[in-house]
Amino acid sequence: MTYEFLQQYWWFVVSLLGGLLVFLLFVQGGNSLLLNLPENETQRQMMINSTGRKWEFTFTTLVTFGGAFFASFPLFYSTSFGGAYWVWMLILFTFVVQAVSYEFQSKLGNLLGKNTYRGFLIINGVLAPILLGTAVSTFFTGSNFYVDKGNITDTVAPVISYWGNASGGLDACLNIFNVILGLAVLFLSRILGELYFINNIEDDDLHRRAQKSLGFDTVFFLAFFLTWLVYLLIKEGFAVDPASGVVSMETFKYLHNLMALPLVTIMLLVGVVLVLYGIFWTLVKSIFRRGIWLVGTGTVLTVTALLLLAGYNNTAYYPSVADLQSSLTLTNSCSSEFTLTTMFYVSLLVPFVLAYIFYAWRKIDSKPIDADEIQHDEHVY
Repeated sequence: MTYEFLQQYWWFVVSLLGGLLVFLLFVQGGNSLLLNLPENETQRQMMINSTGRKWEFTFTTLVTFGGAFFASFPLFYSTSFGGAYWVWMLILFTFVVQAVSYEFQSKLGNLLGKNTYRGFLIINGVLAPILLGTAVSTFFTGSNFYVDKGNITDTVAPVISYWGNASGGLDACLNIFNVILGLAVLFLSRILGELYFINNIEDDDLHRRAQKSLGFDTVFFLAFFLTWLVYLLIKEGFAVDPASGVVSMETFKYLHNLMALPLVTIMLLVGVVLVLYGIFWTLVKSIFRRGIWLVGTGTVLTVTALLLLAGYNNTAYYPSVADLQSSLTLTNSCSSEFTLTTMFYVSLLVPFVLAYIFYAWRKIDSKPIDADEIQHDEHVY
């Protein structure tokens, strides 16, 4: 195993975790539907219990995504999580209030009341996908930071990366194309939430309402996602000279990446087709309830492919618009060869972890949620 292979391998692992995280945002998408989708309190409780059984998967994947970045590309972790801290703090805050809301909304004598906690769930359902999508878009549009590795010898302030302004990363929200991807992720999460409810809840009326909402959300998702994708393929990208490490702007860089990486291109196309196919069959066949697995698989493939485009083929995966040469690449931001090698062998345990998750998921969803369970089960959210 060469050092270059390990860098490429760990970028793939990080990208795959990003794809899994976006799929698991069906929990947030389901939360965002609490106001408009249910017709009565029983349906609302069924929705909350449906997503409440899965929120730990999403939160754990978010933490694992950050942990994998920290271990394999620590300079990104210190630059983004240290400089764009307001964005990441807001994301984490929405996940924390989500966890608190699930646990306390139905507790007797809670101080804030059930509706307040449900409001927190809706805030999490809307803000978390938008902020995550906006943050990921900066992998292609750039962020305002500087990197000076010479500062490591400064005994007073050995900080090698710092933000170029006092926004704490919130300036990413001023870029319209970052926000467009954030909105695309929001509507994708709502689509996944609707498909999951159709699969996981036994209620014909809620299924019909979810199908109707699915059509509207699909229109908005396609409008935002296709706008962002077209922009990505025609914009200038951040190319890296493999010999010198110098970063420069290249016209149609991400389109060139698609052409140079056929397996990634196939992954992207298959992912998009699966997403559209799963949505289409759910809309036209009222008895079709497995759209979540088609769209979920397509989501993982699509997001993974897009993140691979950001880092492969000599591309700066975290570009700096303040100082082009401060941009982070797989080569200049990764851990040592020893660390990456050690983690490679540890990563061989991942299939066993995935097998356990699959087993736990099947056990949790062995019986669809219905109104009778909500009324008689003592363990409800």
